Amino acid sequence: MQLQLKDLGRGFAEPALCSQTVFRHALDALSLPGRVHALDASGALHGMQAPQGAHPAAAALLLALLDQDCKLWLSPGLAQGDAAAWLRFHTGCLVVADAGQADFAWMASASELPALGLFAQGSAEYPDQSATCIVQVESLDSPAQPLTLRGPGIKGSTQLHIGGLASDFSAQWRMGQTHFPCGVDFFFTQGEAFVGLPRSTLIEG
Repeated sequence: MQLQLKDLGRGFAEPALCSQTVFRHALDALSLPGRVHALDASGALHGMQAPQGAHPAAAALLLALLDQDCKLWLSPGLAQGDAAAWLRFHTGCLVVADAGQADFAWMASASELPALGLFAQGSAEYPDQSATCIVQVESLDSPAQPLTLRGPGIKGSTQLHIGGLASDFSAQWRMGQTHFPCGVDFFFTQGEAFVGLPRSTLIEG
């Protein structure tokens, strides 16, 4: 069934202002890995109607980051709903079927995150030509198997408490860092909150 424009949820109430606000939060999250950031329901999220199955924080990040020059890949849990139509309408992005072609990838859950090597990693000459992944997770304060983070933006170390990540995520991450500055950047979202994990961050555990 093809969606009608009238059936699509609203984007940002004030596109320019809200996009700038969310973009600043996104930059802060990548500058301070592992620190939880919460978007204001009465601010940037006010009036936004996220697609079915979407975390408000994930939808807002993509509204702020995508434009007509961006390619987006959706995991099965989001591809089956109205997320593609919603983002195409509000950002003009192109939705692609091949994860390796995507500038951005949006996962409905951590269980739908494919092997990290499938995403664009950039090159030594153009490390910016890599993917940014937005992954919706069960929790940002899970007590089970925290990941210890070190690196730029972190004083000493900090812990990342992501619920539902695959047991081999850390191993995949470390393998990808052997080709730094190539690699993939991440945002993990839960509800209206999110954390950043840039490719420069070291993971222990």
